[in-house]
Amino acid sequence: MELSTNQKGAIAESAVAHTAIKLGLGVFRPLSDGERCDLILDLRPRLLRVQCKTAVRHGAVLAVPFHSSRRRSAGFVKRIYTRDEIDAVAAYSQELDRCFLLPMSEFGARTYVQLRLAPSRNHQRAGINWADDYDFAVTLKTFGAVAQLGERRAGSAKVRGSSPLGSIRVTER
Repeated sequence: MELSTNQKGAIAESAVAHTAIKLGLGVFRPLSDGERCDLILDLRPRLLRVQCKTAVRHGAVLAVPFHSSRRRSAGFVKRIYTRDEIDAVAAYSQELDRCFLLPMSEFGARTYVQLRLAPSRNHQRAGINWADDYDFAVTLKTFGAVAQLGERRAGSAKVRGSSPLGSIRVTER
């Protein structure tokens, strides 16, 4: 059975919320439909407006849409998200069972963003957006939130910040 676009969107939104909650973030939803953001993440003290999308895998690349599509009498109309409307796009790949966080400050005014999972055949390195660099937990630090799970003595998870901020290692390509 093929899932509808609404079902795929609901899966992506719940996966992003699940990932954020596991990292110790507060997750909020707008009360009404039709808003440009799907979730609001509490980074303490900053709030982050997030649009959730499904990332579609094409070989070694994930395609993440940065637009909404609505059916109108003249056909489908695409509307690109802007920095005034959202702060980031969170993408969920069901195939990889991974979430990615893409800041609008880096990717604003695009229709799609491609995240590369493996090196290209021609070994191009310039202009590549590596998927691992936009892993949800990794990208949070660009917004001033460094949420890491630590263990309490009783064994339940608690969130602690990284000290110093740059102590989280990001792999270079």
